[in-house]
Amino acid sequence: MRSVGLFAGIGGFEVGFQRAGIDTELLCEYWDPAADVLKRRFDADIVGDIRDLKSLPSVEVVTAGFPCTDLSQVGRTAGIDGIESGLVREAFRLIEKTPPRWVVLENVPNMLSLGGGAAMSFIAEWFEQRGWNWAYRTVNSQHFGLRQRRRRVFLVASRAEDPRGVLFGDEAGAPKVRASHTAYGFYWTEGNRGVGWGAGVTPTLKGGSKLGIASPPAVWRVESEIGEAIARPSINSGERLQGFRSGWTNVVSKEGLRWKLVGNAVSVPVAEWLGHGLEAPKTLVDVRRRSIVEGQRWPSAAASVRGVRESWELSERPLATRAPQSLSVLLDAYGLQPLSHGAANGFYTRLQASRLRVPPEFRAALAAHIQVSAS
Repeated sequence: MRSVGLFAGIGGFEVGFQRAGIDTELLCEYWDPAADVLKRRFDADIVGDIRDLKSLPSVEVVTAGFPCTDLSQVGRTAGIDGIESGLVREAFRLIEKTPPRWVVLENVPNMLSLGGGAAMSFIAEWFEQRGWNWAYRTVNSQHFGLRQRRRRVFLVASRAEDPRGVLFGDEAGAPKVRASHTAYGFYWTEGNRGVGWGAGVTPTLKGGSKLGIASPPAVWRVESEIGEAIARPSINSGERLQGFRSGWTNVVSKEGLRWKLVGNAVSVPVAEWLGHGLEAPKTLVDVRRRSIVEGQRWPSAAASVRGVRESWELSERPLATRAPQSLSVLLDAYGLQPLSHGAANGFYTRLQASRLRVPPEFRAALAAHIQVSAS
C-alpha cells in the first residue's frame, strides 16, 4: 500500500505506517521547519501549501492530521470555519478529485463538543453525502507503550470498505489503576485553572508558541534528590514520548521550535496500529452500540456504514501495551534538567493562589526545590 500525508508535520503517521508496511509517496507540509525534517527523514516528494496542490497521486491511503488551532480548548475555538482548522476543506477537495481506498483524519477530542460538535457534523455529512462509510474512535497514546497522556480522535473513511474493522477490532478496556508511581507529570506553565497531573506519565505535549518559545511539561521524580526532583524533559526525551527516535527533529536548531514540532505530531505507535488495521481490517469486537439521534452529542466512538449512524461503547485503550520503561527511567536515558527557580516559583505562586488539588507531598517537594534553586 502507498500513502499521501497532508498536513504531514514531522511524519508521525508515516513512521508508524512504514512499520506496518505502508510506503509514503507524497508529503504536504506548509511550515518550513517541519518540511525540513521531512526532507531529511523521508525519501518522498514534499510539497508546501495545500491550497496550491492541484491533485493527488493515485494511492490507497490519504492522511490529514489537519490543524487543531481553531478546535482546541486552548486555541482560538473558532471551530471548523476557522482560518487554520478550516483547511480540512482543502483535503476534501483533493480527496474528491482522486479518491483513495482509505482516508484517515486526526484531531483533538474537543472537535466532538465545540459548538455542539459542529466540526464532527461537518465531516460526517461531507462523507455521507458522497456515499462514504466512516468510523472514528478517541484513543489515548499512553495505552500504546508511551509515557504521555494524549487523547486524540482518529477517523477512518472509505467508499467501499467497512472502516470499523480498522478502529473497532481491538478493545482492552480500562486499565487497572496503580496506587503509586516514581514520577508524576504536570504543566509548570499552568497552575491557575489546571495542572495536567499525570501519574507515571506526562500530560499531553503541547506545540508551544509560534515564536518558538518552548512549552514542555515538567516531572516530579519522587525518589530524586532535592534540586533535581522537579525537572523538565529534554527535547530528546520529548521525541521518545511521542514514539520517535531521539534526535528526530535535530535538523532544526532552535529547541522551542523542536518542541512545537513534537507537540503537534501524531504519536508513532498509534499510527502503526492504524496502519496494520488498514492493511488487514479485523473482526469487530462485540460491544454495545446505539443509534445516534440527530442533535445528540457526539460520543467518543461512532460509525456510519451505509448511512446508518451508531454510537459504540469502546474505551480509549484498544491495546494493552505496556511501556518498555518507566517515565523516570526514560528521562534518565534521554535527558532532563532541573526546572529553573523562576519557573518553579511562578508555578508555585499560581498554585497556592488557586483551589487546585495536588498531593501535599508534591507541594512540599516543590517548595524545597524553590529554596534550593534560589541559592
